[in-house]
Amino acid sequence: MDLTELRALLARHARPDATTAIEGVHVARVDRSGPPAPETSGTILAVIAQGAKRLALGDRVFEYGPGEYLVASVDLPVTGHFTRADPEHPALGFGMVLEPSAVAELLLQAGPGAGARTGGGGTPSGIAVSTASDALLDAVVRLLRLLDEPRDRDVLAPLVKREILWRVITGEQGATVRQLGLADSGLSHVSRAVRWIREHYTEPFQVEDVARMSGMSTSAFYRNFQAVTAMSPIQFQKRIRLQEARLLLATRPGDVTGVGRSVGYDNPSQFSREYRRQFGTPPSRDAARLRHAARGGAGGPS
Repeated sequence: MDLTELRALLARHARPDATTAIEGVHVARVDRSGPPAPETSGTILAVIAQGAKRLALGDRVFEYGPGEYLVASVDLPVTGHFTRADPEHPALGFGMVLEPSAVAELLLQAGPGAGARTGGGGTPSGIAVSTASDALLDAVVRLLRLLDEPRDRDVLAPLVKREILWRVITGEQGATVRQLGLADSGLSHVSRAVRWIREHYTEPFQVEDVARMSGMSTSAFYRNFQAVTAMSPIQFQKRIRLQEARLLLATRPGDVTGVGRSVGYDNPSQFSREYRRQFGTPPSRDAARLRHAARGGAGGPS
């Protein structure tokens, strides 16, 4: 499908905060490539119309460009950046939040096995990338057109959003999205654990206890958690701690030890060592760079 209209709609409706008048729909415009920066994926469908983006999840790397889409079925700590973007050819992207209740409603309406493809058993990765079908891209364009039609928007936007969700559910990465709406899927158990670790990231824990809380045996939990997040539960907690520490250091650059302690590190040397391994520079130096960027200097994260 020709992406010309999609690009024009995205360029016209892009705002600094990426929000739109349609709930759960985002439009992004990025004018220049930046260095990889930590972020969270959210549970989202993201379509690229111009430029390209690269995401790293654990040891997995996902790249997608014009006419391709990414689905994230769990809110995961990732490192991402746009690899092709400049003021003359900015990166342009569409995003739609994936709601478990909406997925469950569609699956219930469609009936057992609707949209399921054969093969590929087991718990899918929490993030996946594919080429968008013409039908999916057409639905995205029609949804974005409604931003120019306020009279029709409230009535038609929910219908087109359901169509987009259905196109994804029945598409190549449908297994990843379907599990989002299944209460007893392996992904739903992992999502429960992910939420718990996010809420208690400063606390030490035993994997066996989190597995029990998630309703799985320790071996099944570890296997499913690794499949979804590309990390062990302890590695996941460490990633959350370090991302939170980086946010804190932007406002408390002179308190490296205190920041480390506030995110769960009692040993300052361990905090500094793991921070440098994750972000490529010691926390004190990174804090100075972040503060410089916040004041308008060059070299900050994208």
